[in-house]
Amino acid sequence: MVRSEKTRQLIIEKTASIFNKKGYTGTYLSDLTNATGLTKGSIYGNFKDKNEVALEAFKFNYKFQTRQIIDKIEKEDNSVNKLITFLNHYKTSFKPIFKNGGCAILNTAVDTDDGNELLKKEVVKTIHNWHKKIVSILIEGVNKNELKEIDIDLFSYRMIAIIEGSILLAKTLNKPEILLNNIEHLETEIIQLKQK
Repeated sequence: MVRSEKTRQLIIEKTASIFNKKGYTGTYLSDLTNATGLTKGSIYGNFKDKNEVALEAFKFNYKFQTRQIIDKIEKEDNSVNKLITFLNHYKTSFKPIFKNGGCAILNTAVDTDDGNELLKKEVVKTIHNWHKKIVSILIEGVNKNELKEIDIDLFSYRMIAIIEGSILLAKTLNKPEILLNNIEHLETEIIQLKQK
């Protein structure tokens, strides 16, 4: 069967939030056909298997969350503002993230930890990319004397862990203030790192 980019994109867009909410194992072929209005043959005519659909859905969900952040960060001229902008994104955009089922990285990491190697590999790659982005901002800040000397690797992983853990708790307990308070704590910590 001939693959159509338009049909593939429709399948990805219509199923991305389903995979994010129900997970790989909890998402059935009937969920995909119901969401897209397509037949099993149409879906598997455009994708090798459910694994491939799930992988592309994860990439779509990840881009959904990161596209806006990167655009905002790149408009800033110093490392402190970049880090604050990064954190502010979660303060202002947590509702769409929650509506989409939560953080795609966290959801997929938990879902694939002991199973789907293809998806797990993609999640690990995105975490490394996230870490790399924060590290590059911190290195730039230290090199330009905008930030004090710190353990950059440790700080960036802690920042990711606080954000991810806060999203998990805030969404699960329906208490957005958990996320907002922890983001404010990170902002204070970053401001304290500023060179005087």
